[in-house]
Amino acid sequence: MTSQSVQPPPPTTTLWRPTGPEELALVEAAGWRAWPPRLPEQPIFYPVLNEDYAIRIARDWNVPASGVGYVTRFEVETEFVARYPVQRAGGRTILELCVPADELAEFNRHIVGRIEVVHAFRPER
Repeated sequence: MTSQSVQPPPPTTTLWRPTGPEELALVEAAGWRAWPPRLPEQPIFYPVLNEDYAIRIARDWNVPASGVGYVTRFEVETEFVARYPVQRAGGRTILELCVPADELAEFNRHIVGRIEVVHAFRPER
């Protein structure tokens, strides 16, 4: 009988992405495993490093712009994602990564598991 060594899964980093319905439909079409290519006017893909910041964007920007805002959560291999410096986009907890659009396909290959919707916001009535 031979023994095979099983490699543990790579360490991952949790990221969030606020998104509208159009982008979310493309994520769903990709089996919840990849972000769609950026549009020409979107040279950077911005995942964020904390849930609170993602909630604020989804609620305060996506809802007025699209009628609904979603917060997604996903895991990326830590060793890979370390290549992208953390950018402070405002206050101490307003942190994001700047992934160039031409690197998004490779970024997607390092997503571990599925992209999941963790919050949905709609206009208050």
